[in-house]
Formats: sequence, structure tokens, C-alpha cells
Amino acid sequence: MSRIKIMFGHAGVSLMALAAVVAFVAMLWGAPLWCWALVPLGVAAQMLNEYNLHRHVFHLAPPKRQWAFDLLYRAHYGHHDFPTNHGLFFVPLWVALPMLVGNFLLVWGIVALLGFEASIWIATAIVPLGGVLTFLGYEWFHMTAHLTVPKTAVERHVTRLHNQHHFRDFNKWFHVSPGGEIIDRAMGTDINTEALKQQQRIAFIRTLGMRPDDPRLLAARARFAGKYGLSEAEVARAARG
Repeated sequence: MSRIKIMFGHAGVSLMALAAVVAFVAMLWGAPLWCWALVPLGVAAQMLNEYNLHRHVFHLAPPKRQWAFDLLYRAHYGHHDFPTNHGLFFVPLWVALPMLVGNFLLVWGIVALLGFEASIWIATAIVPLGGVLTFLGYEWFHMTAHLTVPKTAVERHVTRLHNQHHFRDFNKWFHVSPGGEIIDRAMGTDINTEALKQQQRIAFIRTLGMRPDDPRLLAARARFAGKYGLSEAEVARAARG
């Protein structure tokens, strides 16, 4: 299965791609030329958003209530639990869409309050164009990091760093997009080469520190196994760690 088919077979990715296309066409149709210079601002904002969402939301302490745990499991815990499952590679639609709408309205509102007449075009350049294109790049590189496929030098670099997050220390290397490691280094969540040589693989790394047979994990696996094609053997193996 090709990477394009895997990626755009996910509803959230397809919808976000459509939003970027609509934004691009709309900008061509009516945006002042200078607004295009703001697209890189959307790229930078999304890079920060990617880091903060991954570190501070997706790696929240496991909720005690099962319904809340299930939400977090689908959003991210499940991806660590089954890192090669294609269905769990991508940000869910119910996370991506509210963030797109919320960020757009936030930027539009702030810029309008500041008195810019082209506020809607400024918000369009920053969020559904620059931001969403960066989001799609993240989804591509993240997916590629988990697939055994021929990779470019940049993709191999991303894979090497992301593997450290999954299989060495889940509290490090939160960024995935190329260049994002600058943010990890600035925030102190990188692993330098010498430290990596000494660092041992932490216990229960695939379950983000939880015991693999935690009742919340067992319930979440049972709930999502059918949807994501997890076999009984895979679920049983995950419970053993």
C-alpha cells in the first residue's frame, strides 16, 4: 500500500488537505499580495503547536475514568501501544477539525480587533494555508517514520529521532517535522548523542509508563481492536509487555 493511499485514506488528513486547497484558491481569488508573505508565520505557529500538543496534551497523565482514557488512547496512547498500526498513525478528525476552526477564529478575531481590514485573508494565510500545509507535512513524515519503505535523507533523520521517542524515552523528542528538533533542544526535551549511549530503555515504554496489563489499557484495546484490525494475538502480546 502506497504512502499516499495510507495517508489520504484517513478522513482527518483528507479534510485538512481540502481545507488547504480551498484556502489556496481563495487566496488566489481575493487576498492582497502582501498576505502571502504571512504563510511562513503559519508554518512557524504550527511547528510550535505540534510540539505543545504532543508534549502537553497527548502525553497527559492517564485519566482514571475509562471514557476519558479511551479518548486519550485513541488520540495518542494507542499509537505508542501499537506503533505500526496504520489506523493509529494520524491525528483524529475530532482533534484536527476543532483546532483548525478554533485557531482560524482566534487569529481572525485578534487581527480584526487590531483594525486590519484584510483580517480574514491574514487568518487564511496563517491558519488553513501555512498551518495546515505544515500539519500535512507532519502527518507525512510521522507516517513515514513508522513504515519500512525507502526513505530520503531527511526522512531517515526524522525516523532516527522519532524512534528515540518511541523506543528510548517517551519524554524526549516530541517533534516530528523536519527542523522541529530545534524546539526540542530549546525546551530541553532532546537527547544528545553521548546521553543516548548511556540511557537505558525505560520500563513499559510502549504504554508510556503504565503497566501493560493496566485495566484501562485492557479495556481500551478491547474497545478499539475491531476498528483498527488488531488481532487477538497482538492484543494479548501488548498486555504482556
